[in-house]
Amino acid sequence: MQFEPFAMERLQSIWEHQVAWNVSESGVEPLRLEELALTEEQRAELLQQPLAYTQTNGTIELRKFISALYPGATSDHIEVTNGGSEANLVTLLHLLQRGDDIVVMTPNYMQAPGIMRAVEARVVPWPLRVNADRTRWEPDLARLDTLVTARTTAIFICTPNNPTGCRLTEAELDAIGAIASRVGAWVISDEIYRGAELDAVESPSMWGRSDRVIVTSGLSKAYGLPGLRIGWVAGPPSTIAELWGVHDYTSIAPGALNDRLARIALAPEGRERLLARTRGIIRANYPILRSWLEKRARFSHVPPEAGAIAFVKYAHSINSTTLVDRLRKEQSVLVVPGDHFDMDGHLRIGFGSHPELLTGALDRIAELMDALA
Repeated sequence: MQFEPFAMERLQSIWEHQVAWNVSESGVEPLRLEELALTEEQRAELLQQPLAYTQTNGTIELRKFISALYPGATSDHIEVTNGGSEANLVTLLHLLQRGDDIVVMTPNYMQAPGIMRAVEARVVPWPLRVNADRTRWEPDLARLDTLVTARTTAIFICTPNNPTGCRLTEAELDAIGAIASRVGAWVISDEIYRGAELDAVESPSMWGRSDRVIVTSGLSKAYGLPGLRIGWVAGPPSTIAELWGVHDYTSIAPGALNDRLARIALAPEGRERLLARTRGIIRANYPILRSWLEKRARFSHVPPEAGAIAFVKYAHSINSTTLVDRLRKEQSVLVVPGDHFDMDGHLRIGFGSHPELLTGALDRIAELMDALA
């Protein structure tokens, strides 16, 4: 098995802590430990936590909190992983074989296509499109129906979507489930941005819309807790039991402290407070980015519905990777090039940081773009 370079992750890993103005992130400003609002009892329990292997598929208490997000699910429907990325990894390693077809919503976080190509599955792109009045990215369901065949093992979607910020509707998810069921395919739905909506209305989930649905998610994006490295898979108990076996070969178990802190975050009162914080940040910051874009004729974007990201199109005649390299070298600003989503001519700009950092980064992007114009 040969993995291709994961361009976006490597770009961020090398440079995100070396630039002055990092707006490459797709989540909101991470919480500090003290901001989890631990009670005195929880602080004491945290200090008394043995630094041992915890329950390798996640403690029962944590899995119960997660299962409450998916109607009809129990702890047996949940596998806890080290981040949403491992949730995607164990799922794809289990489901895919060499020569399988998998239909992938594009643009998308490129981890899944990289894994698919490593196992020598055939990636079938399914592009989102911008609707007629340019208010929303939307799925082309008629095209999906033609792409899904008897050879299709799975349909991989991301909703809310990275990098566009679009979220699929109930009707669209139902249609995807029906198309998958026609050939017995799985639907794998990466929902790690669910809960980070600008209008504070939680995005619908793919969960429960067919017998072969797997949902992956985690605490990194909507909850502002990327450093906990807690993700999960929700699916049929028999499939989850098999994914646990795959997990035995990857990282074995989540960290004991991470599991305990995740239980605090996902208890009903904790979850409500963390999602309110995230939504408050993106509602406050998106107008800053939108106002900046509206003043610049050579930029355009479709407003995101969820997530702290905007997928911005530019009219300048420069490759997006080249542009990002110049922004980093000349302005100490880091953004993600559209090339990393197979869509040159775009930039993914994160707006989940402190407003002062966002404003400073945009000023410096403008300086270089004005010079290019």
